[in-house]
Amino acid sequence: MVQAYILIQTEVGKASTVAELVSKIDGVIRAEDVTGPYDVIVRAQADTVDELGRMVVAKVQQAEGITRTLTCPVVHI
Repeated sequence: MVQAYILIQTEVGKASTVAELVSKIDGVIRAEDVTGPYDVIVRAQADTVDELGRMVVAKVQQAEGITRTLTCPVVHI
């Protein structure tokens, strides 16, 4: 299992809507709107890195109101 944080920038005033939309995507564990340089932080999981990438590109990035994402895979050192 691969987990990652997805940091999302949104259009002005769209953070809550984006967090709600993204939280309904399969594989999303949690989506919260936050303050700072990013508007929404998502915790997501998938069986493989490839599946995680497909989820981000095909589902998360397609949510209306998103302008940019940064995916940070969780590592266990």
